[in-house]
Amino acid sequence: MNAQVLIDSIVRQVTVLIAQLATSGGIRAPLSHVANQVFLDLARELEEQGLSRKVSADMFGMALRAYIRKVRRLSEAETEKGRTLWQALLDFVRAEGLVTRERVLSRFAADGELQVTALLHDLTESGLVFGSGSGKRTVYRVASDDELDRVAQLSDSLGGEELAWVLVYREGPLATDRLAELLRRSPEATAQLVERLVANGRVQRNADQTLSARDFVLPLGASAGWEAAVFDHVQAVVQTVCQRLQQAGADGPALPVGGSTYSFDVWSGHPLEAETKGQLAELREKLGELRKRVDDHNRAHGLRPAYEQVVTYVGQCILQRNSEGAEDDEVVHESAN
Repeated sequence: MNAQVLIDSIVRQVTVLIAQLATSGGIRAPLSHVANQVFLDLARELEEQGLSRKVSADMFGMALRAYIRKVRRLSEAETEKGRTLWQALLDFVRAEGLVTRERVLSRFAADGELQVTALLHDLTESGLVFGSGSGKRTVYRVASDDELDRVAQLSDSLGGEELAWVLVYREGPLATDRLAELLRRSPEATAQLVERLVANGRVQRNADQTLSARDFVLPLGASAGWEAAVFDHVQAVVQTVCQRLQQAGADGPALPVGGSTYSFDVWSGHPLEAETKGQLAELREKLGELRKRVDDHNRAHGLRPAYEQVVTYVGQCILQRNSEGAEDDEVVHESAN
């Protein structure tokens, strides 16, 4: 397997997805932190898989010392050790009351103007900090508790609650502080969100104060929550591919894990057009009925202390193609792993 070509191709597709998400609905989401976040997340994941820092540094084409320095720099603020730059910036603006961008840049000069400016932009985009003016004379202040509560409620009504719900469901049990990190929200705003999730029964608080969710269901066609659905789709695909890769060359019986992609070439008036395009609706109906039967059984008999969660992902898209030069206009394509 040519792993490099595969990795490059997947990165290209993920880049397309990120660009689409960043501009969806006319928004212009900040992306300045993405490159550093990708590096840091990759480094942490390699460590989770048991690789030494020396091996990881080699994979990035870096000397070990430079690699360790970069990981440390991205993990915490240079100006204030032991805390993320994001948190240090927020706390500094809060303590100052009103502060100019010039003053902030001077205070965090060791972290670099580009990185500090990008994080200030992220803080204002998230509603945690308000800014007025332009350039280095821009004045910042932290949002009040009432303002944060209002911003949080507006955000949650537009899908923020569903995104927190799916994160707890897929990655729980989660501590509230960890959920705040994933959502890039203040601990206070996250605590208020958690209370609403607990009150409406979407999330449960465990004896050790961690958070869990028994299920995650978004009604088909829901006006809010598309962010949660996108995350759930992508995570299901990634986990499926990762498990399939882990199986490659492994001894023992193969697990019922894998994916298949089918492409059908049809057009308006094709005798199989309706049947082909109706597959998604049919599969949704069939799997929804199966999930109901499984849920009914589990409610009647209870979950065992240890159990398996089978995640089945179904997706469908329609691409416009030109058949000019094709030898056969009615070809069925299939790939499976």
